Amino acid sequence: MTDATTSPHPEADPHDPHDNRRQVLYWRLLARLFDHEEQATLESASLAVVEDIGLPSALLDPGASVDSIVQRHPDLAEEFDGLMVPEADDDEARDRAAEVRRAALVSKVLLNVFAAGTGTVTAGQLARWQSDAGWLERALGCKPGELRGGRAGAGSGAGTAGPGVSPTGTGGPGTTPDLSRLIPAIGPELGAIEADLVKRMRLREVLADPKLAAQLTPSMSLIEQLLRDKNNLSGVALANAKALIRRFVDEVAQVLRTQVEKTSVGALDRSVPPKRVFRNLDLDRTIWKNLTNWSPEEERLYVDRLYYRHTARKTTPQRLIVVVDQSGSMVDSMVNCTILASIFAGLPKVDVHLIAYDTQAVDLTAWVHDPFETLLRTNLGGGTDGTVAMALAQPKIAEPRNTVVVWISDFYEWQSEPLFDSMAAIHRSGAKFIPVGSVTSSGRGSVNPWFRERFKDLGTPVLSGHIRKLVHELKTFLA
Repeated sequence: MTDATTSPHPEADPHDPHDNRRQVLYWRLLARLFDHEEQATLESASLAVVEDIGLPSALLDPGASVDSIVQRHPDLAEEFDGLMVPEADDDEARDRAAEVRRAALVSKVLLNVFAAGTGTVTAGQLARWQSDAGWLERALGCKPGELRGGRAGAGSGAGTAGPGVSPTGTGGPGTTPDLSRLIPAIGPELGAIEADLVKRMRLREVLADPKLAAQLTPSMSLIEQLLRDKNNLSGVALANAKALIRRFVDEVAQVLRTQVEKTSVGALDRSVPPKRVFRNLDLDRTIWKNLTNWSPEEERLYVDRLYYRHTARKTTPQRLIVVVDQSGSMVDSMVNCTILASIFAGLPKVDVHLIAYDTQAVDLTAWVHDPFETLLRTNLGGGTDGTVAMALAQPKIAEPRNTVVVWISDFYEWQSEPLFDSMAAIHRSGAKFIPVGSVTSSGRGSVNPWFRERFKDLGTPVLSGHIRKLVHELKTFLA
C-alpha cells in the first residue's frame, strides 16, 4: 500500500496537511473495505485526524450507527444530507479543512453500509444497516429507501462500491468523492447486501419475539423471505410476519396510488346533453359566443345563450387482466403488480382480474381489492408454465376492444411456441396485449431474447423498466 502521507495525485500538494489528512481517511476506508484485518497505523492516524478536526471518535467505531452518532451530535445530521452530491465550486475555492471533515463523514457512511461483515445477523443489526443505508441515500441526494428497490440477488456485494472512492476523490485535489454518477449501480448493490443480511438472519426466531420483530424495517428482501416462509410460521411469529407484510404493502400502495390517482376512465360522451347546472357552466365559451352582443354605450354584455361543459363519460367498462409470473425470479414483480392491480380495481368502470402462475395457475380475482390477502395466497418459487395461466386468461376476454392483458414475466418458458401463439392470437383479436419484463422500482430484470424478438415483430414490444412505465401505459388505455 502506498504511504498514506504521500499524494498519488499529481496535482496534490504533498506539503498540504489537509491533503495528507484526507488521504489518511480514504486509505483507511479502502483498507477496511477490502481487508478484514485492521491496519493499526491507519487506525491511529485516522483517530488523530478526527480528533484534531473536532469530530467525535465514534465515527471510526464500526459498531456505531449513523443514527447513534447524530443523536449525540445533532448538528452532524445536516452535514450528512447531500454529503456526496457534487458542488459547483471551483477546486481552488474549496475549503481544504472542510474537505477533510467531509472525508471523515463519507468514510463512516460508506463503511457502515458496504462493510456488512459475515455470520448470523440479528434483527437489530438489520435495522441498523437499513438506517445507515438510508443515510447513504440521503448523502447521495435521494430519499431513504429510494435506491433499494432493485432486484435482490443482483450484484455481487460490497466489493463493487470500493472503486467509486479514491484517496484523492474523483474530481481532483481536495474534493469529496462524487458517487452520484454511480447511483444506477449503487441501488442494486444495496438491494443485494440487504437480501444477504436477511438470509443470514434467523428470521423465525426473530418473528417469534415481539420485541425483536418490532425492530425489523419492511423491505422487498424481507417481504420475499416472509412470503416464502409463511407456511412454516404460526402463532406470534405468523402474526408478526403478517403485520410486516401489511406495513410494506400499505407503504408501496401509497406511492403507487399517487401515480394512478389522476387517471380518468372513459372518454367524454358528447351524445349526452350536458346538465344545465351552474357547476357545469362554461363561462369562457359563453362570453366568447356572445361577444357580438356587447354594447359599448352601456358597457354591458347581453347573453342570448349559456354554454355548458359535457361531463358525462362513456360507461363501457374496461377490463384489465393482469397475469403475473410468481416463479422465484419474479418476486418483486409479484408484490408490485398485486398492489397495482388493487389500485386500478378501485377505479370506477374498471373490471380487474388477477392471475398468478408458476407451473400451476391460480385466479386471485376474488381478492384483488386487498393486496395483503392476495399475497398471502401466493406460493412464490417453482418453475414456469405460462400455458396454464393462458387457460384461465383467455375465457375472460369477452370484448377484446375493451380489454387489456398485462403479462408480467421473464418469459423463460418450457413451452415457448404454444404460449407465444396464444399471446399473438389475443393481440390479433383486438385486445391490447402488454408484455412486461419487470415491474420493479429500479426497472432491472432479464427477458428471454426469443420472446423479446417475437414480441417486437408482433408490434407489441416488451415493456421493461420502472413501474411508472406500466402505470403510464395503463392510464393511456383506460383514459
